[in-house]
Amino acid sequence: MSKKRLKRRKLKENLFNKRRLIILNEDTFEETFSLKLTLMNVFVVATLGAIIITFVTTFIIAFTPLREFIPGYSSSKLKREAMELALKSDSLSKALKRNEAYIKSIQKVLTGELEYAKFNKDSILSSADESSSQVDLSASKSELELRDQVAKEEKKSLSKKSKTE
Repeated sequence: MSKKRLKRRKLKENLFNKRRLIILNEDTFEETFSLKLTLMNVFVVATLGAIIITFVTTFIIAFTPLREFIPGYSSSKLKREAMELALKSDSLSKALKRNEAYIKSIQKVLTGELEYAKFNKDSILSSADESSSQVDLSASKSELELRDQVAKEEKKSLSKKSKTE
């Protein structure tokens, strides 16, 4: 026990003993700079310096255009153009669906399946919008059977675990 205490005391003394750093002019041996340091001070300053350099580097990379040179990051201009193209393609697909619905209804009128008096452009376009927004989210029969089967298997595995414990 005393050896451990001696080692700790020696380490503490080494960390907190003051040492002097002197920079001399080699030609005249004149003291240019002098500084009193401890090993603990040097360690703290080096650690803080490393942390500050890390934060500055991270800040520079994260908030400047320099990040575009890192693989995986795209430029803000590219992201903006992709967003604009996505919006345009969405609006074009909606317009295409409306036109297709309108053309189908005109074909029905021309073939005689629908009378001209019942033909209304506004109702056709509104029905095209409604048909695209309605999606059947109910589960099919096979999906319900699969869910039941998985639930039964989970109950079996849970009962086996409780028996082994």
